[in-house]
Amino acid sequence: MNDPLITDDTVVFGLLTLCLGFIFYTSSIKTGFWKKFYGIVPAVLMCYLLPAVLASTGVVSDKTSNRYFMASRYLLPAALVLMTLSIDLKAIANLGSKALIMFLTGSAGIIIGGPLAILIVSIFSPETVGGNDFNAIWRGLSTIAGSWIGGGANQAAMLEIFQYNPEKYGGMVLIDIVVANIWMAIILLGVGKTEKIDRWLKADTSAIEALKIKVTEFSDKITRVPTLQDYMMLLFFAFTAVGLAHFFGNHISSFLSGSFDSVGDKKSFMSFLGSSFFWMVVLATAIGITLSFTKAKNYEGAGASKIGGMFIYLLVATIGMKMDLGKVLENPGLIAIGFIWIAIHAGLLILVAKLIKAPYFFLAVGSQANVGGAASAPVVAAEFHPSLTSVGVLLAVFGYVVGTGGALLCAYLMEIASRV
Repeated sequence: MNDPLITDDTVVFGLLTLCLGFIFYTSSIKTGFWKKFYGIVPAVLMCYLLPAVLASTGVVSDKTSNRYFMASRYLLPAALVLMTLSIDLKAIANLGSKALIMFLTGSAGIIIGGPLAILIVSIFSPETVGGNDFNAIWRGLSTIAGSWIGGGANQAAMLEIFQYNPEKYGGMVLIDIVVANIWMAIILLGVGKTEKIDRWLKADTSAIEALKIKVTEFSDKITRVPTLQDYMMLLFFAFTAVGLAHFFGNHISSFLSGSFDSVGDKKSFMSFLGSSFFWMVVLATAIGITLSFTKAKNYEGAGASKIGGMFIYLLVATIGMKMDLGKVLENPGLIAIGFIWIAIHAGLLILVAKLIKAPYFFLAVGSQANVGGAASAPVVAAEFHPSLTSVGVLLAVFGYVVGTGGALLCAYLMEIASRV
């Protein structure tokens, strides 16, 4: 593989912030071309696409950059703390059970979508879903199931369990990134048409609107001109929590892996408990929720969630850098499986949302809590309203919990489907 034009991570970071600055500046222009452009293409989608263009043209590469690791391990947990600092658990509980139902529906859509996609593609291209032993396609697809139901830790667990050929694993990662990002783009395009979609779904959005009003009123009440002391306190809350989340997360995962065979065994349903990343996310979220019961929640008035949002957008840019647009059509058969799979996931979500009259917000965040995890669910939730970010965070944590078990079930069903 040829090295990218820029390998210096400091310069790569500067390019990513240049992309974000350009997007946020142009999206703030409310006249002319840019108003029309961002009326069609959401700004957050551009935050994925511009870094993807840089990666696709060989300017940068996630293969030679550590920016994603930095953003996911340092900025993500900091963002989770700052975004849950002023969380109102009672108001979120008042949203009812539909949020959880839509999340579980999303998981079910991934579990049944994989084997159904294999069956459909096998009709037209049986060689695409074939393979023997460790080259069997269903083994590779199991890693996507792990990623789409849980996250990176669950994906790694599936690779360990089913031992898919490492030389071909990159193709599965490509499907994961390309299809997941295109699906997220579709979801974001729908955000601008939320009212029309909710009318079609005949959804009751009163609880969501009540949460928005309550959080907005609280924010307006405590908003102040932030001082240097405010920013230093936010730095203290965020990165002390990051340090604690890493310290205890590493120790908890090591202790559980060494003490319990079911956790240390990658083939076990409980293997996600051995992931330090899982514990990092859980602990950071727990610290933020704990702080919300103290006077620390008033630091929302100094811009806590806005700084958390900035960290999330930096993470979004590093995720975009993973997608090479030029490779989208390299293996059309496997890409077809990915699109059919995500279409089944989407179709089931729409069906259930229509039946239970769930708002589009629950559909979108329920899907991204599965497919995107903690990195994407808060972003999508915030596109509806900043006050809803915490809903995305909490549902994403559920994704890690059900990820390994759901992916194992999906993998076994795909194995059966590939032999039909």
